[in-house]
Amino acid sequence: MALLLLISKIYICKKKKRKGEFFMVKNSFFSIISQKENRGSVEFQVLSFTTKIRRLTSHLELHKKDFSSQRGLRKILGKRQRLLAYLSKKNIGRYKELIGRLDIREIKTREFDV
Repeated sequence: MALLLLISKIYICKKKKRKGEFFMVKNSFFSIISQKENRGSVEFQVLSFTTKIRRLTSHLELHKKDFSSQRGLRKILGKRQRLLAYLSKKNIGRYKELIGRLDIREIKTREFDV
């Protein structure tokens, strides 16, 4: 398996506006992955979507009215959810390992009464 390392750095820049002060937070998430990792694999795609989701979430905590970023976040969440659903159908072991490693919740499945 590949070596995964997520590093987050938060830089807080203090800027003055007309009324009061506000803080701007810049996040950068890096993923260091060994060269053997297949960039087309489901695990790699879910990892890249997860880093984008975490970056956008921290951005939206500060900029609550950034509706374009909110829409982008919803689109990325949907893509990641579809990939996780595909992986859970194909290989449940890899799915369980991936959500445990990335510390994300399991997808909700619909149970139908028969």
